[in-house]
Amino acid sequence: MTEIRLFVPGPLAAGTEVATTAGQAHYLAAVMRRAPGDSVLLFDGTSGEWRARIAALSRKAAMLAVEEQTRPQRAEADLWLLAPMLKRVATEWMVEKATELGASRILLTTSARSAVTRANRDRLAAIATEAAEQCERLTVPDVTAPAPLAQVLASWPAGRHLLVGDESRTAPPADAVIAGAGPGAWALLIGPEGGFTGVELDGFRKLPFCLAASLGPRILRAETAAVAGLSLIQALAGDWREP
Repeated sequence: MTEIRLFVPGPLAAGTEVATTAGQAHYLAAVMRRAPGDSVLLFDGTSGEWRARIAALSRKAAMLAVEEQTRPQRAEADLWLLAPMLKRVATEWMVEKATELGASRILLTTSARSAVTRANRDRLAAIATEAAEQCERLTVPDVTAPAPLAQVLASWPAGRHLLVGDESRTAPPADAVIAGAGPGAWALLIGPEGGFTGVELDGFRKLPFCLAASLGPRILRAETAAVAGLSLIQALAGDWREP
């Protein structure tokens, strides 16, 4: 049978019991057709991954008995995505793929050309959780509430590079920009549909932590640019790799 992974509250340890949410119980009983005695894998973001047995199960509640650790907790990529607010389907797809690619934080942002400014944060967090369960991550990325981009940049942490996807065709290629940057953690900034304004791009260039870069010769959809940029950073920057 397909092995099921669930994100649950911790801490996890052998001999403890975990109560699932009603949604998880329904998934186990009605969708995956599991029964008491079947095994599942659990993770909580800090305790590693653990095998558990279903001790009790109905369509509204389940109790899981934790047995043994299958993987210890380890450091994961410290890579942020400053994600533009897009239409619902595109935003959900972008959050799912960013989770699969290892983003540790997904900061939803709005800027001058943003056509969408609101998000169902609970749904996006659920999508990130499901993606983490599926791709065998040991953590779930934090998905923030939408905030103005200027506000996010005003409190930017020292030592973190921000690669800015620049569609003006005047920026150097991303591989050269990443290679020329010093050591430090990374984040990626992608613009909304319609891109950044000239005033916004000029403002980014004045910030010492912002590194404007071209993601290629073609104009990409915002959600595609997010995937391309995260992949480039992980391929070219040394600090992202998990031990």
